[in-house]
Amino acid sequence: MPTSFFSTLGKFHRGNLHTHSTCSDGVLSPAEVCRRYQAEGYDFISLTDHFVGLFDYPITDTTAFHNERFTTILGAELHTGTMENGHLWHIVAAGLPYDFTPPDAPHFRPVKGSESAASIAQRARDAGAFVAIAHPHWSGMSEADARTITAAHAVEIYNHGCIVDNDRGEGFMTLEHLLNGGRKLNMIATDDAHFNTPDFFGGWVMVKATKNSPEALLAALKAGEYYSSTGPQIDDIRITDSGVEVDCSSAATIIVQGQGTSMATLHGKSMTSAQLSLERLADSPWVRVTIIDRAGKRAWSNPIWR
Repeated sequence: MPTSFFSTLGKFHRGNLHTHSTCSDGVLSPAEVCRRYQAEGYDFISLTDHFVGLFDYPITDTTAFHNERFTTILGAELHTGTMENGHLWHIVAAGLPYDFTPPDAPHFRPVKGSESAASIAQRARDAGAFVAIAHPHWSGMSEADARTITAAHAVEIYNHGCIVDNDRGEGFMTLEHLLNGGRKLNMIATDDAHFNTPDFFGGWVMVKATKNSPEALLAALKAGEYYSSTGPQIDDIRITDSGVEVDCSSAATIIVQGQGTSMATLHGKSMTSAQLSLERLADSPWVRVTIIDRAGKRAWSNPIWR
């Protein structure tokens, strides 16, 4: 009997979980950020302004911009502590309450003796947020750094702003080090949009939920009922005794990756369904699926633990 990973009731909702406005260092007002994302066909965003004293620790109120086709999840990009390289931590938290207690982070420079990133990530999760380790490549994050964040739900594996501005926007190595250590984490693709460069509408999540409401979306995110994309769609993934069955939008390449270097890869023309053997991945405790279209755009499933 195949096991389907998109059998949850509801439909997919497109959203961006990492965005900035004039409430921190973005160049557009919250109203205009929301207007543009809705105009581009997004169903929701989380406006995650930088949670530092320089901007009066904002959790930007976007509830006035909800309508029948668009919603928002309150959030922030949290900063505190110091990584091994001496730089400040960046943690994305979608679903924070307005009264979330700030750390000692008056600016974008580390403060000696301030709260650790592990602590603020745990506080955010305990407060109801979906927590993600932000842009590990751009941050110069070590594997040891990443292992300290035990409260994260996900790793940001694609950050469009970092791709556009410095070509350091991927986080797969960090994610897979954690997966291979037994950490059951998911992944997100985001924009990190500030709108001062072409850093928008490039990476997103597709969340399957019964409603396009903050509560339903957050529950689905925490449950891993979503995939990440820069273009292609993933309609279904089914695990059978012999392999992985995938239904998707038109693809040129479909890959199943797992622990180590082994993988199953299928190249073709305009593939919308495929079956790939798991023979070479028989010893991997987890697998994940990558869809690549003819233009090189990608979609990624969350890891599937076997």
